Amino acid sequence: MDEMLPLPPHYQAGRAADWHYRPDPQALFEQAAAWRREHAIPPAGVATRDIHLLLVDLQKDFCFPEGALYVGGRSGKGAIADTQRTAEFIYRNLGLIKRITVTMDTHHSHQIFFPSFWVDGEGHPAAPHTTITAEDVRAGRFRPNPDIAWWASEGDYEWLVSQARHYCEELERTGKYTLYLWPPHCILGSDGHALVGLIQEARLFHAYARGAQSWAEIKGDHPLTENYSVLRPEVLTQHDQRPLAGKNERLVGTLLAADAVIVAGQAASHCVKATLEDLLAEIEARDPALARKVYVLSDCMSAVAIPDGRGGFSVDFTPQAEEALARFAEKGIRVVRSTDPIAEWPGFPC
Repeated sequence: MDEMLPLPPHYQAGRAADWHYRPDPQALFEQAAAWRREHAIPPAGVATRDIHLLLVDLQKDFCFPEGALYVGGRSGKGAIADTQRTAEFIYRNLGLIKRITVTMDTHHSHQIFFPSFWVDGEGHPAAPHTTITAEDVRAGRFRPNPDIAWWASEGDYEWLVSQARHYCEELERTGKYTLYLWPPHCILGSDGHALVGLIQEARLFHAYARGAQSWAEIKGDHPLTENYSVLRPEVLTQHDQRPLAGKNERLVGTLLAADAVIVAGQAASHCVKATLEDLLAEIEARDPALARKVYVLSDCMSAVAIPDGRGGFSVDFTPQAEEALARFAEKGIRVVRSTDPIAEWPGFPC
């Protein structure tokens, strides 16, 4: 079923900006059954093509101004507008998308990239948006919070310091990131951890209409490593070279087996970028031509840009996001727009 569908009656675009909106799953189930009959939508199990939509971290903390780490982009409206376009893309292409996987950034109170993990040389808590280098740890300008050693390293504080130094060294060695302390966000059990209501509504409607499972991938819950990408943590080893964490080999295999992978989410400068970089690395290790079956919805993601209150930005990662998209396109990944008919996308397996 390749034709674009209309938007269903229950859909309200304004809910993209509504922090409090929660869809009713039972009502959606009933509405999806009627929609399936009305439009003769086949179950996903009989699909001849595996079209996989990967939605990265469309959670309330990222997608609303009320959230802990709103991805407003330079316009200030980034994630809200992205949410609306993403939901509409799902509804209009309901009969084509076989499966939807959402990723969920999932953290606890103390993570190596949260201020709660660190103190400065005088023992004062670190501040959000601080950058910590390996040299900072070696010089004692920043060190892990001694209070957490009892659970983070079984009470061995020297081990924890060595691990923190190793972690920063590994980040710098790979050249991808320097450790950056983010405000606490997407903490498991918090309101901000939940998916945006409009996205939860669209993915459940798809699942009910097509008999597909509502898959979710949890990432970021290991306290000693970051997990920007859903496919692997940033650092895989401890300072003694024993394993710290591992790749998500199962999801890599599922994505590479699909006929097409469509990617959207937040933020373009961080978790989407990292996921695509890791997917591209897996592709290039197998067959670089596979990059041509990956499609990125450029109008369904925004970069982290934090206003400074004076008309500018204290932090703006837009250039990094733009550079990454250009680099992905050079490698064969297709950069497209959600509002263009899929039939017009280059090389799409229609």
